[in-house]
Amino acid sequence: MSWLLDGALDLETGSVITYLIVTTLITLTLVWYFKRQQKVWLLEQIPGPRGLPILGNVLYLNVDPPELFERFLAVAEYGEVSRLWLCNMCTCLLSSATTAEVILSSTKHLDKSEDYTLLHPWLGESLLNSAGSRWHARRKLLTPAFHFKILEQFMEVFNSQTNKLVHKLLKKADGSPFDISDDITHCVLDIICETAMGRSINAQDNSESEYVQAVRKISGLIQYRQFRPWMYYEFLFKLMGPIKEYNACFKTLHDMSNSTIKERKESRKDKANTEVLEEEEVFGKKKRQAFLDLMLEYAEDNPELTDEEIRKEVDTFMFAGHDTTASAINWVLYTLGLHPDIQTRVQEELDDIFGSSDRPATMDDLRQMKYAEMCIKETMRLFTPVPVISRDIKEEVVINNYRIPANTIVAVVIYKIHRDPEQFPDPEVFDPDRFLPENALKRHPYAYVPFSAGPRNCIGQKFAMLELKTVVSSIFRKLRVESVIPRKDLKMTAEIILRPANGNILKLSPRTK
Repeated sequence: MSWLLDGALDLETGSVITYLIVTTLITLTLVWYFKRQQKVWLLEQIPGPRGLPILGNVLYLNVDPPELFERFLAVAEYGEVSRLWLCNMCTCLLSSATTAEVILSSTKHLDKSEDYTLLHPWLGESLLNSAGSRWHARRKLLTPAFHFKILEQFMEVFNSQTNKLVHKLLKKADGSPFDISDDITHCVLDIICETAMGRSINAQDNSESEYVQAVRKISGLIQYRQFRPWMYYEFLFKLMGPIKEYNACFKTLHDMSNSTIKERKESRKDKANTEVLEEEEVFGKKKRQAFLDLMLEYAEDNPELTDEEIRKEVDTFMFAGHDTTASAINWVLYTLGLHPDIQTRVQEELDDIFGSSDRPATMDDLRQMKYAEMCIKETMRLFTPVPVISRDIKEEVVINNYRIPANTIVAVVIYKIHRDPEQFPDPEVFDPDRFLPENALKRHPYAYVPFSAGPRNCIGQKFAMLELKTVVSSIFRKLRVESVIPRKDLKMTAEIILRPANGNILKLSPRTK
């Protein structure tokens, strides 16, 4: 009889354990469900387009890039705080200076949103998309690399590559319309490669190179995944997405960076003697160093900076520095091409600085380009190269009396913020005088944020402005520009970066002073 009793006890014990496991699972599921419903309820209090069950607003956004940008902006019209659903992922849009300040000025809400993980295959956890203590440490380490005196060393590269660009454009300056976008992009690619890696890729002479093609394709491929949340899952992307093209692009980009790091490390070893170091001192100035050289120097005192970590940061500099700057230059040419009177004022300022000389621009020259800088800033207000930035908030935040729960994506719609009529009267009018010091002081500090703002602002903004001034001034010293596409007919697309949907069609003619 004892064995029957033991068996009964075993059955009873097994039943109790099974009961506890099932009860625990049900309890956890119910807790998750009610928390999820509470989060959904809070987010549904925020105005936004109605979505479908499960899909949310995915079908609304499943359109070609130019229309996608227009529809995204239409969501921002629901209010200063609005929302949209991509399947089970909700994004809250902030469209005013006061709402953006809550996020951008915070030292808590620093984590980039989940869609930035789509950049991990290329950039890893670099300065752009890392978080927490890792980001703080990396930002502190890299900030000296963007000191003004170090940036001054890059003027030689800015000038030499821009000079090549201007000579190419002069050959096309016969008054016939053409798309200048690729010419600008290739020049900027040459600049960024030489300043970031100390290596020339000759994009202006060899625009069909594998590296140039990879850089050109990758933004579109990343956006392809960005608005298809099911593609965030690697196994679905491998099954349904353009995975071969995606991986081929990353391989090309990584191979270039890795080979350059290897070469520069070997070169540093070869030069590690007093005689060579003395030869690098020219008139009391140290030989120009690329961003990669500075990283290799930092690595000597920071063992955590492995070759792989260095590659991530160099690739980040390449990614963040080329497409954004090329976009800004194209938009400056477009806006000044629409306003010949303003273009004339820019050229008069340049004539005052340079006279009839063909000499390259210096840092002092760039400082004197006050009106040109105002034109660049006004262009970046109207056509912000990065029109939207996003964060993943880790704790609940209240904005305009709306409770936004933790673990929600918050998108700062810079393009919309820059068109706030309270901050910028007649916002669609191109008016560089908005950036006269006395006018700029009247505005909300977060009304103009082309380089983001707060603790996580763009580390390379000084570099970008120096490059912008050099390229733009060099072009307008030699050429008159006329835009072919009127503002009313302009279509835009935002594959991460804002650009004209049909290219930047201009007419160029040589200047006659």
